Amino acid sequence: MTNMIEIRNSKLSNGEFNRGVFATRDIKKGELIHEAPVIPYPNHEHVFIEKTLLADYAFEYGNDHTALLLGYGMLFNHSYQPNATYENNFENLTIDFYAYTDIKAGEEILINYNGEVDNEDPLWFEKELNQ
Repeated sequence: MTNMIEIRNSKLSNGEFNRGVFATRDIKKGELIHEAPVIPYPNHEHVFIEKTLLADYAFEYGNDHTALLLGYGMLFNHSYQPNATYENNFENLTIDFYAYTDIKAGEEILINYNGEVDNEDPLWFEKELNQ
């Protein structure tokens, strides 16, 4: 499945590492894009992660856990008009990314970091920019 996506430079990423995930072929709505393995840890341990750059890449993983993603999982960029979505897969210890819309070859694959496609709440990095 990984051959349908690749990592390239992104114009959307403002960080030191301006990477993003791009489609190498057309991807149909609903198609599984990537199964990112996770390293889950209890929420009370997140205070240690918050002291590092990894805090920006942690995902909620159920009620009591947070997870760091492996594979391409950490490299999907944010949009309030995403073309992909993701779901926790506790049985496989993954977060699974799916096409929310049809995605054309060469297009960057974007998710809403808020977890729900239509959630437009400001994100932590937007709040920091506005301070």
